Amino acid sequence: MVRIDGGTFRMGSAEFYPDETPVHERTVAAFEIDRHPVTNEQFAAFVEATGYVTVAERPLDPADFPGADPADLVPGGLVFTPTPGPVDLRDWRQWWRWGAGASWRHPFGPDGPSSVDDKPTHPAVQVSFTDATAYAEWAGKRLPTEAEFEYAARGGLDGARFAWGDDERPDGRLMVNQWQGSFPYRNTGAEGWVGTSPVMTFPANGYGLYDVTGNVWEWTTDFYAPRHDMPGAEPVQAGNRENLLAAASAEPGSRIPRRVLKGGSHLCSPEYCLRYRPAARSPQADDTATTHIGFRCARDVPSTE
Repeated sequence: MVRIDGGTFRMGSAEFYPDETPVHERTVAAFEIDRHPVTNEQFAAFVEATGYVTVAERPLDPADFPGADPADLVPGGLVFTPTPGPVDLRDWRQWWRWGAGASWRHPFGPDGPSSVDDKPTHPAVQVSFTDATAYAEWAGKRLPTEAEFEYAARGGLDGARFAWGDDERPDGRLMVNQWQGSFPYRNTGAEGWVGTSPVMTFPANGYGLYDVTGNVWEWTTDFYAPRHDMPGAEPVQAGNRENLLAAASAEPGSRIPRRVLKGGSHLCSPEYCLRYRPAARSPQADDTATTHIGFRCARDVPSTE
């Protein structure tokens, strides 16, 4: 883990998506955070030690899905599936499907292209908020708050667009695992990686943290709201980008809470999802597991007073 000294920083952005506003000052206490996302081999050690069964591996309760075909109520998770060609980017259902049998062991299903056996140092995916919390408790840690994650992801560059500065590709260098090509049908790979990449493949930020943007979205403990609601804050103009994911967030009265995801993933593309930035955020239901969501842990620093 890496110790992050506490401090005050400007949280959010007024350049890209409405839910990143308003920009405001936030103070965090000192804490420690994992140097990189939890890997498949680390998550496997947790499962072996505890016998834990992830949400994606548990049978679905028919009572939660009235009228559904029982044949459809099988364990699994959401699986990204490239489309044959260009599609309407307002409809995410065109590239996401329910993957029967998909889990952290086989992110794309038991008959999918890969398993964790050949990707021990890739981030663990198909892990819900519930699963990530269970791992953190087993490890004697916790999940980070949204503010802690963003503060750490900025690497000391207060107000910068990216975790390394304002230039997306300094000297032409690709700094994160992000979508290369035309989303969601053609991906030429980030440094040769299509999908997740081994942790620490791309450069660390100023705090020595890897994959704080790109590779996989990461869970935080904060409940999602479509903006940073701060006492006395005034609405801030957020530019002309449409926040497609926020528009699909929790409806009023939803039974399943939404948490804030941070960091973006290998599916983020400038034409659709420019979210491989510290300020970026996205809502996700606590019980959802997908092929592009992982996590890392944090820990309080004991007070010396």
